[in-house]
Amino acid sequence: MLDTVIRFFQSGGPFMYPILLVLAIGLTITIERYLYLSTIKSKNRRALAKILPMLQKGELNSVIQFTKDSNAAVSKILAQGLLNFKSARRRDDIEASMEESIMEAIPRLEKRTHYLAMFANIATLLGLLGTIIGLIKAFTAVAQVDPSMKAEILSTSISVAMNTTAFGLMVAIPLLIFYTLLQTKTTEIIDSLEMATVRFVNQLSRFKQQSGQQGHGQ
Repeated sequence: MLDTVIRFFQSGGPFMYPILLVLAIGLTITIERYLYLSTIKSKNRRALAKILPMLQKGELNSVIQFTKDSNAAVSKILAQGLLNFKSARRRDDIEASMEESIMEAIPRLEKRTHYLAMFANIATLLGLLGTIIGLIKAFTAVAQVDPSMKAEILSTSISVAMNTTAFGLMVAIPLLIFYTLLQTKTTEIIDSLEMATVRFVNQLSRFKQQSGQQGHGQ
């Protein structure tokens, strides 16, 4: 099988090498982004598991200290909400400040992922370009040989030229799949951040109401 792959690659011509380079870059981006997003998701989940119980108990000082020490993305967003909690007159003010923090985090989550779609298109176009150039060379070579040999040479040359298109598609299809998977993973993280802010603000509102009732009771 390895010999078949090597012969397939060698018979494709010089355009196989830039397509292979596109594949290497695309795989590098995919692995880096997948590890980064998985780490972010795991950190956010662990941070929320600690923050929400403290918030339910009304331990705001503990929450503030935890968000300062934590490097999770959700901790920084919630810290922004806590910063505006005492000064904000309306719930919308707290939500707006946290939404701003989410907007700042989104570019870091989506960073480099869009390149995968671009590289998939480049691989396809390089494959087509390699095939076209191969066909041009094939027809040019056929014009100078004996008529009895033209059909055989032309069929062989076309077969070789099509290898470039095949390889381009073999690279483009996985890159598009990786792009979709990373986009889905990114969207899940953004949705979880937005859900965390809603739960956080709801809990802060309850805490504020309880504090106000206790103040009136006294």
